[in-house]
Amino acid sequence: MGTANTFDVGTERSERAPLAEVLALLLQTPGSVIDTAPSYGSAQGVTGDLLRDANARGKVFLATKISTSAGSSAQAQWAQSLRDLHSDTVDLLQVHNLIDWRDNLRYARQLKEQGKTRYVGITHYREDAHDALAQIVRSERLDFVQLNYSLAERNAERTLLPLCQERGVAVLVNRPFQDGRLFRAVKDRPLPPWAGEIDCASWGQIFLKFIVSHTAVTAAIPATAKPRNMQDNLGAGLGHMPDARQRERIAALLAA
Repeated sequence: MGTANTFDVGTERSERAPLAEVLALLLQTPGSVIDTAPSYGSAQGVTGDLLRDANARGKVFLATKISTSAGSSAQAQWAQSLRDLHSDTVDLLQVHNLIDWRDNLRYARQLKEQGKTRYVGITHYREDAHDALAQIVRSERLDFVQLNYSLAERNAERTLLPLCQERGVAVLVNRPFQDGRLFRAVKDRPLPPWAGEIDCASWGQIFLKFIVSHTAVTAAIPATAKPRNMQDNLGAGLGHMPDARQRERIAALLAA
């Protein structure tokens, strides 16, 4: 689960109640991932509050980011992240959108050595950054890369995903629905008759299974504030996954 935009809310119960329900649904699946960032408005703090209220910090793989310039700004932001998340540690600390990536990655590694984070990584959300991400994967020892990949944005398949797999780097996928573009592309279209072969009951599940069935992908992090959408997203982790032939059938369907 991602938190960008969707968890950027105030303190009113009416704003947070649906998000608490979204989180409760996520917690039904052991080993679930929550990805947030200090640059997502109030989302990081809301995430921390809801995890605290549910006594659920130890039930999720929690990822956040350094999203400011290196040095004192990064140190101050990290301290604030721990306060927001009501936690002494995170599972994954990422350099957001390659901001001062050399120095910030060095700082993240220091925190890893101190036991403050289990893993470190880098992120970006645009295809024009994939070459830079690939160069860093080649030159640095990373635990994770977060990148954009979907049926509408398949550039990562060319170099970056195979490279991560070769180097043993875990992959988180953002923008799995390309900010809703994929749903607009199939609006009013019925599911293909073969959707049941891969245990898909919705277009969202087809889109997500296309992503997570790639052998280099560790997890996708769709963001939602709606419990019914969260329940649907979770269904993409169940049942049969598309094989190579079925993946190409999905891609061809959207292209048509």
